[in-house]
Amino acid sequence: MLDVKAASFREPVMQRSSGAARVAFAGTRLRNLHQRGSAKAILPRVTTGPEVVFLNTSGGLTSGDTLEYGCDLRDGARLVATTQAAERAYRANEGRAEVQVRHRVGAGCWLDWLPQETILFERAKLARETVIELAPDAGCLMLEAVVLGRIAMGERVTDLQFFDMRWIERAGKPIFVEPFLLNSDILAQGARSAILGDARAMASLVLCTQDAQDAAEAARAVLNEPGVEGAVSGFDGRCVIRLLARESWPLRRQILRLMECLRRGQAAPRVWQI
Repeated sequence: MLDVKAASFREPVMQRSSGAARVAFAGTRLRNLHQRGSAKAILPRVTTGPEVVFLNTSGGLTSGDTLEYGCDLRDGARLVATTQAAERAYRANEGRAEVQVRHRVGAGCWLDWLPQETILFERAKLARETVIELAPDAGCLMLEAVVLGRIAMGERVTDLQFFDMRWIERAGKPIFVEPFLLNSDILAQGARSAILGDARAMASLVLCTQDAQDAAEAARAVLNEPGVEGAVSGFDGRCVIRLLARESWPLRRQILRLMECLRRGQAAPRVWQI
């Protein structure tokens, strides 16, 4: 008879997801499309110009998962890039998940990088790097939004590791560099009160354009969503907006209002529309 106590069992090896999706445009023409693994790039038919929706078919990120997205624009291309839904970082019992985003915006081109929220669950471990390389006369609008847990479900996040590097450079020189760290020490009562307060949802928008100061004034005029705290600064070709909220829904409404303002009345990508 088998001695169950004496028998040895190996820990199951968990399957990890890996994916990469990249698109390249020359003017309004799709020049290249690459998809691998769990990452996909969808090209919806829209009348306002090229748009790409990135999708992670694995349904979320956990230990050892890797994900890559990228856009390459040439010949005056103007592209809106977003994600199909909020990305989710789940509990990680081992190492961290990693996300790499790298966009190249060539001469005379413009990129709106507007991913939907990243939701961080309890004990998530996620490292993400977003790099946007701009030609001397190129421009971009970059958005990053983060939500701590599913607020409507009453979830509270107290234990996580999240590192987010956001980097924009023009002609090889950095013009916006933001390393963002959120971990269990920061979420502790003392540190949290000084950094996040009661906020559980946050966002940053960065607009790189020659008329950044005018854009900052316009953004201040629509920074009026109840339940959202925000501030705007415009300087040296950059308009930077910071947002904090206790709930994700008011934050999303404020982002949509700012999106329309900074994009000069253009509607948000369809996957974003309420």
